[in-house]
Amino acid sequence: MKFLDYLFHGKELKAIGNYFKMLNGYSPTFTSFSGGVYEMDLTRTAINNFATHCSKLKPEIEGSALKSLEKTLQHKPNYFMDTTKFIKRLATYVAVEHTAFIIPIEDEYGRLCGWYPLRAERCEVVESEGQLYLRYLFANGSYGAIEFERVGIMTDFEYKDDLFGEDNSTLAPTMQLIHTQNEGIINAVKNSANIRFLAKVANILKPEDIKKERKRFTEDNLSADNDSGMIIYDNKFSELKQVESKPYTPNALQMQHIQENVCTHFGTNMDILQNKFDENTWNAYYEGKIEPFAIQLSLVMTNMSFTERERACGNAIFFSANRLQYASNATKLSVSTQLFDRALLNRNGVMDIWNMAHVEDGEKYYIRKEYTEVSELHKGSEQPVIIQQVPQQTEPAAGEEPQNGQEEKEGVNNAS
Repeated sequence: MKFLDYLFHGKELKAIGNYFKMLNGYSPTFTSFSGGVYEMDLTRTAINNFATHCSKLKPEIEGSALKSLEKTLQHKPNYFMDTTKFIKRLATYVAVEHTAFIIPIEDEYGRLCGWYPLRAERCEVVESEGQLYLRYLFANGSYGAIEFERVGIMTDFEYKDDLFGEDNSTLAPTMQLIHTQNEGIINAVKNSANIRFLAKVANILKPEDIKKERKRFTEDNLSADNDSGMIIYDNKFSELKQVESKPYTPNALQMQHIQENVCTHFGTNMDILQNKFDENTWNAYYEGKIEPFAIQLSLVMTNMSFTERERACGNAIFFSANRLQYASNATKLSVSTQLFDRALLNRNGVMDIWNMAHVEDGEKYYIRKEYTEVSELHKGSEQPVIIQQVPQQTEPAAGEEPQNGQEEKEGVNNAS
């Protein structure tokens, strides 16, 4: 079976009628950027760091339409890669080219059985018989096409193109600075390591004689054969001085400027790249980079995997992460204790916070019994008893009697 047959199910390409155009008259076309963004160490580190953190997202399928594929999505979305590689490739494509494609994998009966992250040299939106297609051109010259509505497209830096993201050409000046600085460091290190002595010739010599004398002096005095530790020279040289070898130190301001440009472009910082971040730094990076990627990936895969009716019934694909994995132990303990007894976390949820294995019956929720709904406060309780205090009676004056016992009756009635 050919790889393209696995992806596109061996379907023959239909004759293309014309290119599809948007309202602005622009024909959506995606072309892979050849500016070498992934070829520099600093930019590659930023991209790989982002993709690595994204690869820890956990997929979940809600609803019954594709519940049988949840384990497939969580372990092996396609024949060639597991879930970690699947997500990491998508994150890498989005970071490098600002566009990534997800195509569905079908079995022999045409049913969805997996997903594959696709990278193409070129992609065009074409129209044939009223149907929109995405036509891909691969590096080996092969073509593949698939219906537009069946493909998931993840993008970043959207502006001119209504369907695809912009390229990384804005990073080209910074890439040139990185290349120039690396070349300067290499040449400076080579020169500082090669030149060890400076000799001044006493007489005027021809250039070829100078080369011969330099070679002779080097072989006699600076080679490994000279085990005496001494250098002896005649009056051909009026002066011989050793050049002190000093380590080359790159310009700190230039290095900082380049690092800030790269970190700003990729939404990260050096603490994240060097794994020296704390709880607050990680939360900021998660909310700024990881969470938007997870939300977009969830929506893209939900829309491409379910029909409109299935989505209306609550079927969806979610990608979530354990945001507390880099929190301090005090924060983890506080969250675990405060949320567990309120039935917001089960035991397995607490185990996830502490990066521990799940336990048996860990999906059960527990709640403290003194908690109840406000509307349930007076249910099942007896009616309150209202007791009015009997006013204090004054003693009648001598010779006077109570008027027909009215006061006593009122006191009894009030008490009852």
